[in-house]
Amino acid sequence: MLMDTEAPQVEMYFFPYVGGGHQIPMIDIARLFASHGAKSTIIVTPTNALQFQNSILRDQNSGHPISIHALQLLDGAVSPDSDMSAFPSTDTTVLREPLKLFLIEHKPDCIVFDMFHRWAAELFDGLGITRIVFSGSGCFPRCVKENIRKYEPHEKVGSDYEPFLVPGLPDRIELTRSQLPVFLRDKSGRSDRMAKDEEKSFGAVVNSFYELEPAYADYFRKEMGKKVWLVGPASLCNKNATDKAERGKQADQSCLRWLDEKEPNSVLYISFGSKPSFAPGQFLEIAHALEASNYSFIWVVGKTFKDEEHCFPGGFEERIKESKKGVIIRGWAPQLLILEHGALAGFMTHCGWNSMLEGVCCGMPMITWPLSAEQFSNEKLVTDVLGIGVQVGSMEWMSFISEKKALVVREKVEVAVKRLMSGGDEVVEMRKRAKELAEKAKKAVQVGGSSNIDADALIEELKSSKKNESR
Repeated sequence: MLMDTEAPQVEMYFFPYVGGGHQIPMIDIARLFASHGAKSTIIVTPTNALQFQNSILRDQNSGHPISIHALQLLDGAVSPDSDMSAFPSTDTTVLREPLKLFLIEHKPDCIVFDMFHRWAAELFDGLGITRIVFSGSGCFPRCVKENIRKYEPHEKVGSDYEPFLVPGLPDRIELTRSQLPVFLRDKSGRSDRMAKDEEKSFGAVVNSFYELEPAYADYFRKEMGKKVWLVGPASLCNKNATDKAERGKQADQSCLRWLDEKEPNSVLYISFGSKPSFAPGQFLEIAHALEASNYSFIWVVGKTFKDEEHCFPGGFEERIKESKKGVIIRGWAPQLLILEHGALAGFMTHCGWNSMLEGVCCGMPMITWPLSAEQFSNEKLVTDVLGIGVQVGSMEWMSFISEKKALVVREKVEVAVKRLMSGGDEVVEMRKRAKELAEKAKKAVQVGGSSNIDADALIEELKSSKKNESR
């Protein structure tokens, strides 16, 4: 019988979604498994390949067994590439046929695929390929979602704004109906279809680490009966400044020079992800709050607003430039480099799982401003379970495409900013807890750490499965 060290190399394919919030962490996870010795191939469109090919080339030069396969679309097909900001509903079925043709000729030991490729599970099953699901979130929000779906506590309250307790969880977690995704409120069945795909899979790879959510990792495995490997934080595979600067897209780094001139723990970083969904006038409210609070800030506004003339108060940008109080970034920001900078004191975030986890890795206390997806659950993890955040008071789950969006007034924003940036006893304790979590995150991916062990465990399971098939 072959010893594990003599077993054939495991070959893993990774099929990320076209949106940045899901694509970026899966690229990192592919790189992580390659660093563990698994032969890793990332399957993407030619345009998406350009966004991370430099980091893959550097990994190859370091001896890691990793490569990119760019799918060649059929004649007349339009690529679903979306400038890193795809909606969850983006149709990627145009990739089905070229992916099938590739897999027929090149069968891996497993394929890790994003759940937003809703057609993919059926394809892989038909080809007899072991599949592993990637959802882009952690164990905590999935436990919350599962228990809401199972017990329907939101059906027992009198209004959209009356809090309800999510039953059966290790902690007391309260939400309102207004904070739930539409598909949980209206029982569309979309969530059920994804759950069934996961049940038939080999398991799930999660961008998290055990020490962040131990009770929920255990609950996910034991109470919900899921097979899962926590292998994150995936962003920690980016060890040098070049990888961090190019992660997602090449970013303008001039803001880092501005940060170099600031005092330690004096700047607030504000970013709401690659696809924020705000009410008209929300940026105006935020700008007024920032000026009133009088703290230095970097604010990533991206390219989300249409009527730029009315987004900020008159003369706002001129005033913050002259006073050196703030920097506005309209393009892609070097988020990892900003968050780890010594001048940073806090992070105002939409609570996307990636951003939240990156904040944790850098020991950042947060101002939480959830907007959509599972972000309201993530907020509860940050503020109620981990105790490293301040809520801004967001109450409405906002559809990416709906015109109905709620406004958070400037007074609430100002209160949250002053509370986090003041440096009082409450924030000192938050910062201490955040720094402790950051150290645990780093240890998790090191040899002997929980995530390192989980990554090796998955590879060994795939090796064992491969040996059994060859008998």
